[in-house]
Amino acid sequence: MIIDANMYWFPEEIFEDEKEASRFLSEIPRQYGIDGYMKINEETGLKQIVIEKPAGSQGLNYVQHEYLLEKQLEDMNAAGVEKAILKIPGCHEWMSIDTCRTFNTGMAEYAKRSNGKLIPLAVLPPYGTKECFKELERCREELGIKGIQLCAHYGNHYLDSEIFADFFEKLNEEETTVYIHHTPVPVHYEDIYEYNNLRRFYGRCTDQTIAIGRELFSGFFEKYSNLKFVHSMLGGGFFGIANMLFPHKAKNEEEVSRFDTNSASVEEIFKKHIFFEMSHAQPWGKEQLQCAVSVLGADHIIFGTSYPVRKEWLTEGPEFINNLDISDDDKEKILYKNAERIYHI
Repeated sequence: MIIDANMYWFPEEIFEDEKEASRFLSEIPRQYGIDGYMKINEETGLKQIVIEKPAGSQGLNYVQHEYLLEKQLEDMNAAGVEKAILKIPGCHEWMSIDTCRTFNTGMAEYAKRSNGKLIPLAVLPPYGTKECFKELERCREELGIKGIQLCAHYGNHYLDSEIFADFFEKLNEEETTVYIHHTPVPVHYEDIYEYNNLRRFYGRCTDQTIAIGRELFSGFFEKYSNLKFVHSMLGGGFFGIANMLFPHKAKNEEEVSRFDTNSASVEEIFKKHIFFEMSHAQPWGKEQLQCAVSVLGADHIIFGTSYPVRKEWLTEGPEFINNLDISDDDKEKILYKNAERIYHI
């Protein structure tokens, strides 16, 4: 079995209905430097929604006809992927509860048509309001959507902010696993936005490493000890800095104590509460993925492709994992066992 734990869904109606498009685009919080618009590709004639942050610097692209069920299932079959978890591609950073409700209904109907192959995660603003909790209950009781997806930050606030406390108290009571999707750039992005690859790859990674660091060192999981977070983009390449963030005591006595070496408890929290979805295999490269397995542990890494961003990330992704120099047991954990366990599939 292979499970793609990161497949995107976006309603085609937004491309087809001017009123729906206007409603979606009107919610973009331009006060945070985000812009969005629809344009037509002159070569294909297809519509595309472009999200920019800051204005003039593209971060997200949604293309008409990329989110068609028949095509999605066809490509899954070509890849040997039996099930996939449906996500929203980044726009839930600002979506209102009404738009979230529309998206949840659409995802549930779309998944139903897949005959069990597609498993959606509910999208909600992370606020402790009656409307949010009512929608959470509707997703679980009426739509059959059990999991939840959030963004790494909202506006200028990462998830450890007290403005989200009531929401996470509720999720903590229910022992929830939450998928945390990166946003295109971190809260402070001034030094990286000018260059496309730096912005579109490193920006996402920086956002995730900041998010995880704040969750760990703020005491977030001490307050919400029943939560588990699955961060996209391998936590922004968190395997590259994990050991540095948990320093051990010096072998010799030092005159100046520069680092907090009481990190055993933080490292324990890290292993218990944080998991990593890779978002795509090939862009990381063989050596980097093998390093991630060595540092983070295969039991903490989940296969994902970000389909339909690039078709080959789906169709060739499983083979890429199978060609890693890791054990067959580790490959099975990454390709499906971890997703089964964490998402209760």
